Amino acid sequence: MAGVGTAGELESVRVTRILRDDIILGRRAPGSRLVERDIAAELNVSRLPVREAIRTLVGEGVVVARPRTWAVVREFTQQDIQDFGEVREAIETLIFVFAAERHSADGIGRLRAAYEREHAAAVAGDVEAARMAAGEFHEISAELAGNEMLGELIGVFVTRLRWLFGQHDDLVAMAEEHRAILEAVSERDIATLRWLIPRHLASGQAAAARRLARAPGAF
Repeated sequence: MAGVGTAGELESVRVTRILRDDIILGRRAPGSRLVERDIAAELNVSRLPVREAIRTLVGEGVVVARPRTWAVVREFTQQDIQDFGEVREAIETLIFVFAAERHSADGIGRLRAAYEREHAAAVAGDVEAARMAAGEFHEISAELAGNEMLGELIGVFVTRLRWLFGQHDDLVAMAEEHRAILEAVSERDIATLRWLIPRHLASGQAAAARRLARAPGAF
């Protein structure tokens, strides 16, 4: 019986990952319906893991549950982007400062590898790979910070963070910003990081705002 439960949990995790990536990378547009039976048929699973996946994504802030009708992919507003940016700047500045103070050689190696994957993908025009690696860069930095509470806080909005990377206009420029951050973390240059991080985050926020202004809801 325990084996059945474990298999079901793994299926739910897999479905959640697929739907999350679809939303972050724009395969499922904002406002689009998430119909359990259709997704179950598409992924060849029962409706239960789909239902659990949707519930998880509601908690991550990228899906909206609507009573007595279908859940939908969240449509972000300019106010959402502003609110997110304000909270994110405070938390991520702390994360990168702590990562600079506390990282190991192995940790920097992992961070550099994420940057290199991102840069190579950006140069090659592989949009999805570049955006995924950009998200990994920030997630690894949170691990290097070595603060459990900060890790929990970033976990609350990590999916929205990855969504924001999906709106960036210039992937090579974003990778270059990560290169500068990587070098500052590696050199434990706290003063430079306190200057760099707000500017880096503002560029992503501005890209999302521009796209929303061009086509409201069309992320």
